[in-house]
Amino acid sequence: MDVEIRRMAPADAALLAAYDDDIFDEAVEPDRLTAYLAAPGHLMVCAIAADGVVIGQARGVLNLQPDTPSSLYIDNLGVAPSRRREGIAGRLLDELVAWGRENGCETAWVATEMDNDGARALYAGRGAESDTFAYYTYDL
Repeated sequence: MDVEIRRMAPADAALLAAYDDDIFDEAVEPDRLTAYLAAPGHLMVCAIAADGVVIGQARGVLNLQPDTPSSLYIDNLGVAPSRRREGIAGRLLDELVAWGRENGCETAWVATEMDNDGARALYAGRGAESDTFAYYTYDL
């Protein structure tokens, strides 16, 4: 396959100079990227095509608790529309899960929209169980 899956480190930030616009929700801001890549307990995994363009990304955060085992929160995953159905999302997800295990996580969790059939199939296909819950946000 012509795609490299890479765990991004602060020194890799320049690789995101060229990325498919559809893999992120908004444009990547350099200061935010630098802070994210340097933050302990955070990981961005990227799929990089042979031409150097980043065509997929997934992000995870270690969720440490004082009373329960650690878990991995899978925060975001996106693959360029032109490269979907090639197994890239699964490879990104697998790399995040491996990182979670390496860091002592016993579970991983992710949320997606009910109408996101592709994401739901990906997660279910890798053994995740679906649950229904209420989601709230606060403006800070």
